[in-house]
Amino acid sequence: MNKDFQEDKKTTKGIAILGCTGSIGIQALEVISNYPDVFDLEVITANNNADLLIQQAIKYKPNTVVIVNEDHYEKVKTALWEHDIHVYAGKESLCQVVAFEAVDTVLTALVGYAGLKPTIHAIQANKTLALANKETLVVAGELITEMARKHGVNIYPVDSEHSAIFQCLVGEFHNKIEKIYLTASGGPFRGWSTEQLENVKPEQALKHPNWEMGAKITIDSATLMNKGLEVIEAKWLFGLHPDQIDVIVHPQSIIHSIIQFEDGSMKAQMGLPDMKLPIQYALTYPERLKTNFPRFNFLDYPHLTFEQPDSRTFKNLALAYKAMELGGTAACALNAANEITVQAFLDKKISFLSIADINEKTMNAVENILHPKYEDYVAVDQEARDKAISFL
Repeated sequence: MNKDFQEDKKTTKGIAILGCTGSIGIQALEVISNYPDVFDLEVITANNNADLLIQQAIKYKPNTVVIVNEDHYEKVKTALWEHDIHVYAGKESLCQVVAFEAVDTVLTALVGYAGLKPTIHAIQANKTLALANKETLVVAGELITEMARKHGVNIYPVDSEHSAIFQCLVGEFHNKIEKIYLTASGGPFRGWSTEQLENVKPEQALKHPNWEMGAKITIDSATLMNKGLEVIEAKWLFGLHPDQIDVIVHPQSIIHSIIQFEDGSMKAQMGLPDMKLPIQYALTYPERLKTNFPRFNFLDYPHLTFEQPDSRTFKNLALAYKAMELGGTAACALNAANEITVQAFLDKKISFLSIADINEKTMNAVENILHPKYEDYVAVDQEARDKAISFL
């Protein structure tokens, strides 16, 4: 290898963050900024939060930004004009920027169904995926995993539970999984009865005991839908059957998930609740880079406890298992309904318990298409949203 080639060879990893103004995106920017010799921030995108996007662009200096809401384009473009940052707008721009040659890894931190299309384009462009958008696999797991195999694309999970399973599997990929246990905090209403939940307000549901997250995922955690979505995601990430995936409530959120092998041995990944660690692991795998994150002290947590989730009171978890068993587009319909009902609850249009009731009614009302194509997912998503709105 000649000297000139060595000097020209790129040594940093180009990163695109889709959804930079959400909780995951904000923390990912902090992680990337700590390792300027490891990462190049190529692209950041936001949906509506133009002000924060502008602040982040000026601070972290990406090459390109995308504001999806085109109404904010002129504002963002004007603010970043003198900073030599390219500015684009619109949903289609998300699909274009992930294919940029300088981008090596795409971190998809978009919320909900919106993450599906740009994720597909990233796979088609042969980019490594750091996946924080669980809905992509919930909605179209069969399509996404098949595409990833076809294009030789690695998908590294960012969700703390799936990152934990992935970390436990390192060095064990040839060994058969008997079961995995996804841990759940239980949310703010752990142990509550149906009667107690009847008059729950959004302000109460948004107070998660352990994690700092966006509104949508926090409500999903309170209804146990988030754990249901994670169960479906785990099926596709690790090639499991529904009966190989169990959920256990662990209120302290120290053990992030557990894997059990067919010899009965179990591995658990532990640590303080901090999303920056799974974000960093997904971006740096197979390496672990030194951090200054707070360290876990066993004496601060003398009791780690576990209990069964109450899927009769919190029906969304049971609905997710049902969708997984039905296969096809059932999970797509469930996810679409849930996006509608969660927003309706946040807008105080429906009660907390109505979220699961309408989700179930919608999933049962929409035709389930087995072995769907991309166009089927799009059609079912829209039909389920329309049905859920009519049930509100």
